[in-house]
Amino acid sequence: MTIAMRFRFIPIIICFTCFLVIGCSSKNKGEVLDAIEEAPSKTAEQLYQEGAQALKKEKYREAMRLFGEVERQYPYSKWATKAQLMAGFAAFEGDNYDEAILAIDRFIELHPGNDEIDYAYYLKALAYYEQISNVARDQGMTEQAMRSFDTLITRFPESEYARDAKLKRDLTLDHLAGKEMEIGRYYLNRNQVNAAINRFQKVVKDYQTTAHVPEALHRMVEAYLTIGLRNEATQVAAVLGHNYPGSKWYQDTYKIMDARSRQQILEDRSFVDKTLDSLFKPD
Repeated sequence: MTIAMRFRFIPIIICFTCFLVIGCSSKNKGEVLDAIEEAPSKTAEQLYQEGAQALKKEKYREAMRLFGEVERQYPYSKWATKAQLMAGFAAFEGDNYDEAILAIDRFIELHPGNDEIDYAYYLKALAYYEQISNVARDQGMTEQAMRSFDTLITRFPESEYARDAKLKRDLTLDHLAGKEMEIGRYYLNRNQVNAAINRFQKVVKDYQTTAHVPEALHRMVEAYLTIGLRNEATQVAAVLGHNYPGSKWYQDTYKIMDARSRQQILEDRSFVDKTLDSLFKPD
């Protein structure tokens, strides 16, 4: 190859080299830009505070997103732990109860010894409690709420949330008793007497602290009289009169009893004692 020919190839080589350099430079530049974009632009505390502000402004979805970002970008920071619980609270406040329960369950699983663990259990119970429907519908959420309140009360009896949990638990019990009463009345109205009695007995045994017990006893008297079991009806009426003497339900019961049964109710204490034992003894 002549010298002239060699010089003709030099510009081509130079251009090709420049193209490679420029290409590599552009690629590196892109990688740098991507790295800059991926690098956290805010601290964990800043993201957390932004989430708190969004929550204060009732922007619950935005709050959940920001608390999620704290955990995503700073998974091992103290703010990530706080953000997990606050994400559950934001979901709860936004009426996103399923998401709240999922977030809280995750917090409980990951941080069982956290100082806020009793609040986590309380918040979970509230998420179920807020979904309690009327007694005409399935009471699955009511039962879940009751179990969750029981867990809090049992595990953290000294918690500042235990007192309110006990009050709400009583309300859930009343709700469940109301459901049993509704079913019992349904059976009684359709002359399915044994099924009705079973429901009313369940109220008397399992929901003794609720306001439904006097009516349950009265309905049991009605049911027993319907199938001709006067002695059983009289025993239950005696218990009703002994425990709820001023109740409307006792007055109604007294009216449907015959004279002999009324006299037994008033005079024979053994009726009360025997029936108390049979009604309230464990199965």
